[in-house]
Amino acid sequence: MTLLTIFNDFNTLYTWVLLPLMIFAARIVDQTIGTLRLVFLSKGYKNIAPILGFFEALIWILVVRQVITEIDDPLCFVAYAAGFAMGNYIGLIIEERLSVGNVIARVILPNEDLVLVEALRQQNFGFTLIDGEGRNGKVKIIFVVLNRMNLPKFLDVINKINPNAFYSIEDVKQVKEGIFPKSNRRFFGIKV
Repeated sequence: MTLLTIFNDFNTLYTWVLLPLMIFAARIVDQTIGTLRLVFLSKGYKNIAPILGFFEALIWILVVRQVITEIDDPLCFVAYAAGFAMGNYIGLIIEERLSVGNVIARVILPNEDLVLVEALRQQNFGFTLIDGEGRNGKVKIIFVVLNRMNLPKFLDVINKINPNAFYSIEDVKQVKEGIFPKSNRRFFGIKV
C-alpha cells in the first residue's frame, strides 16, 4: 500500500463520511442554540439571547463556508439540512426540560365545585377566583400564574381533584409580583 493510496482512502473517507458528519453535528449545535435563543427572546430574557446569537452565527458561518467549498458533494447538503431539522428538535427538548419562564393557567369549574380551590390553597398556589357564566350556567374561573417548573405539580393537583376540569395554559412574557417562589436558577451563569 503506497502513501498515495492511503491518502486517497483518507480523502474518500473524509469526503463521504467525516465531512458530512461534521457538518451534521455542527448544524445540530448551531440550530439548537438558535432555537434556544428564540425561546429566550420570546420569554423576555434579553441578556442571554445575544450570547447565544454570537455562537449560533459563528458556527453557522463556519459550516456554510465548508458546505460551499464542497458544493459538488450532495451528502454535505443532506447533512446540512438534517442537522438543521435535528437541531430544532433537540433545542425544543432542551427548552422543555429547562422549564424557563412563567405560564398562566385558567381553570373553569362548575359553580359549586370549590374542592380544587381549597386544594390549591393548601399547596400554596397563588390564584384569583372569579365568577363567570358558561353554556350550562354559573362557573368559577381560577387564574394562576406560575413558574413552568411548578406546572407539573399544579396539573397533578387538578388531575387528582377534578380530572375532568377544563383548563388552558399559555406562556407569559413578564410577571411582576405575585404569590409564587422566585427562581434562583442560572443558565450559563446568567439568572433566568
